[in-house]
Amino acid sequence: MSIVLTPFARTRLFPRQSRANTIQDCSPEAFERHLNAHPPLAVLDGYAPFCKLHVHRNWTSTRCLTVPVTADNRHLLRSAYEARSREELPVLVRWFEGVQPPVAEYLVVILYSRAQLAKEGSPIEADWGVVGCLYTLEPEEIPMAPVTMMRNALGVEEGGSGVPLDREAYRRSVEFWERNANWRP
Repeated sequence: MSIVLTPFARTRLFPRQSRANTIQDCSPEAFERHLNAHPPLAVLDGYAPFCKLHVHRNWTSTRCLTVPVTADNRHLLRSAYEARSREELPVLVRWFEGVQPPVAEYLVVILYSRAQLAKEGSPIEADWGVVGCLYTLEPEEIPMAPVTMMRNALGVEEGGSGVPLDREAYRRSVEFWERNANWRP
């Protein structure tokens, strides 16, 4: 099985100007080589048949993706309308500023099949393409953000995958994201 970084993941996980909340101590090429050379600790089913999650021990100093919301840090939450790319419409997002999460124990790599990426207009030569990565303390998935689930349900034209909204999964996502938020340096 071969794995490549998609252009979408490359810009998000390895931005031109390195940020503390992205993958650390590793180039995009080294990341891709590691995924192809080291089998995952576990392979989890994603939200659709074309999506798999490969769980790897964190071999970098990358910090956890999310931080629990508490009474002590709630005042550090920020929000704005942002788009993930020039083609997508902005959506409301929130994050912490001024917090320092622990180093992640695991990198949970989100993979899409070659066929799905071709359907979305992002063809690849490999079997699987990296579309994202979760940095976690536990070897498990962080629920997809509610807005990402909605974008997926809107279809490929709006930057999604075309997978219909699963109401129960959406409720679980809201429950998680009410209690947690991403962070920015």
